[in-house]
Amino acid sequence: MKKILIHGLGHKAASWEKVISYMNNDKDILCPNLSTILNGKEASYDNLYSSFAEYCNKIEEKIDLCGLSLGGILALNYAIDYPDKIDKLILIGTPYKVPKVMFSIQNVIFKFLPKKIFETMAFNKKDTFILGSTMKKLDFSNKVQNIKCLTLVVCGENDSANIKSAHYLVENIKNAKLEIMKNTGHIINEENPKELSKLLIEFWKD
Repeated sequence: MKKILIHGLGHKAASWEKVISYMNNDKDILCPNLSTILNGKEASYDNLYSSFAEYCNKIEEKIDLCGLSLGGILALNYAIDYPDKIDKLILIGTPYKVPKVMFSIQNVIFKFLPKKIFETMAFNKKDTFILGSTMKKLDFSNKVQNIKCLTLVVCGENDSANIKSAHYLVENIKNAKLEIMKNTGHIINEENPKELSKLLIEFWKD
């Protein structure tokens, strides 16, 4: 079964390399770069999600999705829209509802950052701003209850921005369980790749 690891806004597919290095069987793991699957389209959330859904739907069999932050939002959105396509779902540092104030402040900060800063991020400066602006109204609070697949919600204990969302997701997704990672912040796949790989392996085995 194909397992798709989806990176966050501030990173690229390479951010999963350390996690994958601790896994014995990586032949079925896919790590798409989100900017690549857009195929030149404007980087609005709607375009990104439709491109992501198309990417997943090309795989004939069921899939396991694992997303961090923006990647988690895409995975959550897809699991709601295509419940029969998902076998297992892993949401890492994922908000079920985009905090408008935080995103507005973030976009203001992005405006003043030099373009070079965005070279290590998923999108360039222009596309990052467009994506942030088009995500402000995202809210899955009335839809997460429809997710039926086995779900693992992971959050770093120091990820104060997403800890409440993690508890909300576990309380509202029927087959969900929560893992809080000690001494870890938001970017778990880079901060604690070995421990995260163990979680993923055990969850996929169950």
